[in-house]
Amino acid sequence: MSDAKTGLTTEQTQRYLRHLNLPQIGVDGQRKLLDARVLLIGAGGLGCPAAQYLAAAGVGTLGLVDFDRIEMSNLQRQVLFGTADVGRAKVEVVQERIERLNPDVRVEVHDTRLTVDNALDLLGAYDVILDGTDNFSTRYLVNDACVLLKKPNVHGSIFRFEGQATLFRADTGPCYRCLYREPPPPELAPSCAEGGVLGVLPGMIALIQTTETVKLLLGLGDSLAGRLIQYDALAMRFSEFRVPKDPDCPVCGKAPTITTLQEIDAVCASAARSAFVECSVLEAKARLCEGDVLLLDVRHPHEAVVASIAGSRLIPLAELPTRISEIAEWKSRRVLVHCHHGGRSAKACQILMEHGFAHVENVQGGIDAWACEIDTTIRRY
Repeated sequence: MSDAKTGLTTEQTQRYLRHLNLPQIGVDGQRKLLDARVLLIGAGGLGCPAAQYLAAAGVGTLGLVDFDRIEMSNLQRQVLFGTADVGRAKVEVVQERIERLNPDVRVEVHDTRLTVDNALDLLGAYDVILDGTDNFSTRYLVNDACVLLKKPNVHGSIFRFEGQATLFRADTGPCYRCLYREPPPPELAPSCAEGGVLGVLPGMIALIQTTETVKLLLGLGDSLAGRLIQYDALAMRFSEFRVPKDPDCPVCGKAPTITTLQEIDAVCASAARSAFVECSVLEAKARLCEGDVLLLDVRHPHEAVVASIAGSRLIPLAELPTRISEIAEWKSRRVLVHCHHGGRSAKACQILMEHGFAHVENVQGGIDAWACEIDTTIRRY
């Protein structure tokens, strides 16, 4: 039954009573939330808690963009998933959980990779974009699309024990490129899979993102636009930094040079490709079968305990410059280098070439790709 005075049903009045009791929100504010459309890019460590809190608050439409399937290693931090969900599409499971949490919320599923071809259409259909991505290529794509569409971008990122959050509004303040103009080389941008992440950390950053999103939808308080919050979990310390708008920013500045979406992956990878050879795991296996090849593993020792490729030689990336002499006999022979996914091994290839190694190849996808395509008995992590 609907209350003619408030426009809310009896159940909605009960559900959102704590909001209705706040003078700053009340009935009008709750109706704004119910009418709002928020798109979550990524249904992982940040996207899962963000989806829960936005749904509980009564944000009427949540869009989810993610093409991943649930893996066992996700369960340590992606709190909407359980053991029985392993192998299922993330967006499918999030949709089920959110619809059970709040039937007022419509979940729009986009089981796809965000690309230059679909980004403007997907983001253009929503009021606010919440960026929960874990890679630089998608992060820059989201930023550029938000600037072109004039959409607010609620940013969050995590790594190991630290996280950061802010609100990018290029119409009135800075965008992501004002902070980091260009993507870093792939070898200097390790993912959470390679670097690790404290399981509870995403929850803290996602709460900041959802708070900013709700405030933005309601028009309340002071936003994080122009301010960056950094959180150090080990020190239990928050720091705040000012982020000025860059008048020379290539996408939101006075004379932008980026006026259409770019293939960021190609930009990120170009430097690495020009420096050394990349090979697939299938090509790497063929080279190993031919013989006279060193397979160099540059992961951390604790990773090698979890999973290793038979016959590989372990020298962690951080120790490689001081241990070059141990493999000096391979300077004129072929060296294949691998890590977990290919980032650290790319950096190792550069180090080896700087020390005179003539035939260096980076194994694309690292041991994770090897476990998927070559030897399925190898444990993935």
